[in-house]
Formats: sequence, structure tokens, C-alpha cells
Amino acid sequence: MTVSFTKYHGLGNDFILIDNRHLPQPIVTPEQAIKLCDRNFGIGANGVIFALPRQEQADYTMRIFNSDGSESEMCGNGIRCLAKFIAEIDNDNKTKYKIYTGAGLLGIELQPDGQVKVDMGQPKLLASEIPTTLGIGNGDEKIVNQTVEVAGKSWSVTCVNMGNPHCITFVENVIDIALEIVGPQFEHHSVFPERTNTEFIQVISPNYVKMRVWERGAGATLACGTGACASVVAGVLTQRNENKVTVELPGGCLEIEWSTTDQKVYMTGPAEKVFTGVINESIISS
Repeated sequence: MTVSFTKYHGLGNDFILIDNRHLPQPIVTPEQAIKLCDRNFGIGANGVIFALPRQEQADYTMRIFNSDGSESEMCGNGIRCLAKFIAEIDNDNKTKYKIYTGAGLLGIELQPDGQVKVDMGQPKLLASEIPTTLGIGNGDEKIVNQTVEVAGKSWSVTCVNMGNPHCITFVENVIDIALEIVGPQFEHHSVFPERTNTEFIQVISPNYVKMRVWERGAGATLACGTGACASVVAGVLTQRNENKVTVELPGGCLEIEWSTTDQKVYMTGPAEKVFTGVINESIISS
């Protein structure tokens, strides 16, 4: 079996995009995705994204396997890459799409300057929606400035679900965080039954923050779109930043707005095509 693919990245968060419109299920298995994402023996990526047939009112359905073979509900940088990818394979000058994801139906708009704006929907803030067992235990409270013990230290965290779970903590300097040590311990902490993405945020000004991220299923990455969205929401909840913020990640900047009118979060950022190719059967065979 050979499979055509296109490699894209969003601020260095890179993905293998596959045209899967002919079948309702991914044509690559999670085990094969692990091999494809390997940066030494495969193509190399943070995940594999499939453009599947439409569901409900959507133009396409998105599914994503992380580099560890787990499946995410959606991915902010990935959905921008998917938008550029489907615009290329459709080749019809369309600029607006509706994409069905594990986080629901999301709207995407290709901007004239090459940026991609995504309607990320309303954040979920209750403990049961994250999900997390932090809080008083009934699941119907927001997790804002709660304490959790990780790596022998007490951290003040705020939790937000942007289609996938996020745990945000504000720090003096993001460079000082030993990400490879504390990141996995946050991800697999017992208070997060479905694991979690973790963002470490340094507030530079009310409308500019720096972020480092440990992604669930992918580890340290150069950018995380849902994480940037969740971090801005957490900053508003803890009165650290405004509702419209530039988020600086290791791979570049995203513009995030938590709208005061419809309570939705809007993310704007780039997506770049890297190369195309064909997956050799020997790479993904057992």
C-alpha cells in the first residue's frame, strides 16, 4: 500500500496531512502513525491528520492521531493546516469551511494575508468538562487558581477545555521551566483522568504573553493552538490579561481573542506547506 501525503506546519507544530475523503475511517492505523511521526525512521511529525468525508453540516471531518498513537479531539495548529490542505485539494477558491471535529463543528476562514482564522467555540470551564478531579468533587465548579502537587512543588493552576483538556500555570519566566521533567508529570497526574496538555505562561503585558507547552500525546512542541486559546481564557479568569492577546510560542505568535459578545474564542495564525510525498509500504508495515 502506498499513501500520498502533504507535510504542513503551524508555527513549527508539524503534521502529515492525508486525503481520506474516499473512506469514513482513517486509512492509516494509530500504530502506523507512530512510525510515520518518527523523526529518524519516518517522515517526522507531531501528528497525522485525516481529511475525511463530511458529517452533519460540515464540509469535512477531521481526525488526528498524535505521535504516540493516541487520538486527540482536535488540534488548533492542525486545523489551520487542514484548512490550507483542503483548499489545495478542492482548488475552488473557497475561503470558508465548516470542519467537524471531536470537539464539535468549527468554522475556518482563510484570510487574504495567508493567515487562517478559526472559530474555536466557547471554552468549557467546569471540572467535569475538563475533566479533572480538582476542586470540591462535584464537578460543577470552575478550576481557577487551584493547587496541585507536581515534581515536589505546589503549582497554582487554572483548567480550561478547548475541545481538549488544558492545565495552565503562570510563572515568572518560561525559560526556567524544566519542561521535559514537569511536563510528563502534569500530563499523567492522577487528577486528570484523560491526561492533560499543560501550558506555562509568562505575562509580559495585559495583551502579550509568552508560552511553553507540553502536549498530551506529543510532548514538548513549538506551538499549540488550543493551548494558546486556553491560556488566554485562563488569564482573563485570573485577571492577568485582557481578552485579546498575542501569544508568543517558541515557533512564533498567535492572535487569540475571547469575544465578550458571543463568548467564543477566535484564533488567527499561519499554516505553511512544507512538502509532498508518497508513504512507502515498508515504512508502515509491521
